[in-house]
Amino acid sequence: MKTLTLDDLNKVDCLRFLFNGAFDSSRGVEHGLAPFLDALEQHAHGWMPTFVKTSRRRKYARAAVWSAIEERRADYGSIIGLFRSENPGVSLSLTLGLTQTEPDLSVRLNIQPLSFFAEEEACRGFVAVARGWASRYPSHHAAAHSAADLNLADSPAFGRDDETWKRDGFDKIYELFWLNIFGPKLVESVGRERMLSTPAHLVEELPNGSVLLVLRPTAADFDSEEARVAQARAHVHLRPDLDFDTLLRTLRERSAALVPVEPRFHPDVAPLFSRLPDAFALSERQRKIAELNAFRPAEPEEWLPVALPSDVENPERVRSHYDDLSEGLVAVLHTDVPSIMKETPESLTDLDFHFWKTHFPERYTREVLDGHTIPALGAYLGDVLVRRLGGTWVLRQKREESQVRIGKRVWLPFLRARRYMQSRESLLEYSLTQFFKEAERYRP
Repeated sequence: MKTLTLDDLNKVDCLRFLFNGAFDSSRGVEHGLAPFLDALEQHAHGWMPTFVKTSRRRKYARAAVWSAIEERRADYGSIIGLFRSENPGVSLSLTLGLTQTEPDLSVRLNIQPLSFFAEEEACRGFVAVARGWASRYPSHHAAAHSAADLNLADSPAFGRDDETWKRDGFDKIYELFWLNIFGPKLVESVGRERMLSTPAHLVEELPNGSVLLVLRPTAADFDSEEARVAQARAHVHLRPDLDFDTLLRTLRERSAALVPVEPRFHPDVAPLFSRLPDAFALSERQRKIAELNAFRPAEPEEWLPVALPSDVENPERVRSHYDDLSEGLVAVLHTDVPSIMKETPESLTDLDFHFWKTHFPERYTREVLDGHTIPALGAYLGDVLVRRLGGTWVLRQKREESQVRIGKRVWLPFLRARRYMQSRESLLEYSLTQFFKEAERYRP
């Protein structure tokens, strides 16, 4: 079974629960962690983790958890992962800070897809898990919500304003989410009576003085108009200094940012652009798709209507050098881009995506790019034109003038490679994918 990876979590929205609570290990880790596992095993209906993973993978069992914790023991404590590969997928990172002045238990839980929590029964089970943890491991503040919407929020440690959290802690209620846990300090700052009278689906006082607040019966419809109104209304109740209309407008803007945009990429770059959106955070993805839809690549200028005559004395030696350059590129990149060995249009798109995703032009000096990468890439691009479009090399002493003749045009792969590798943006503006598509139109 495949472990749920960060890339997987970035493809579809998930329910994210960020929880940090006090941990008492005075009677041993197993005793202190038992209530945590009790809550999971009793209430994680349909999404219970099935295996434990550290340096090795074990089927879920308490004994496996204890073994994993000991295996990952370090100066600070221990960190392990609990996972589920079946639908819904689960990734739970559990960190035990055992040697701190105030030992704690930190959880980062993702359950995918978010649509699993469109049903009230699933949500009730999740709330029961949160209740069990918050009752046993006192927390200053914790929340569960759509991961995409969390990234758009301004709440410290949950959204973008991490510096505020580091400076002030959770000194006030910055945001409300689908599920919220407020520690006694936050409750008292608001006023316990006011907190307990919040207009919400569930407001429950826990034995340790914390308050569990759930806005609505289900989590998946967080971006509906009804949910946004409820979110704003409850937030203003807890923060009378805020303006309801302003809050609601901001929440509606967040919902609008997550509305799916249909990809309509230019056909010459569609093979590449169709792969780009998954590289962006869910909160940015729809805006990026709209931007990519509007992108219109400039017609390639790296061609001549008439070939410059070859001026090399030993064509075989030059071609052999080009082969060495091309093979060098394949040797360096074949692990990251396996298709490069096939010299196909698809391999060019794979190279485009690899260079863009890894910020390649920004990671290496101009000396490396100009002296190694660009010459190798130009030779490889030319070879693909020769092999796949029936082109013919026309060699020149000045490498950037070397051409590949296809039909009535000659193409300049080394010049294209130089322009292509100037910046991360130029990888899209001068993509290898588009260059091949344009050259293909002139194939006899």
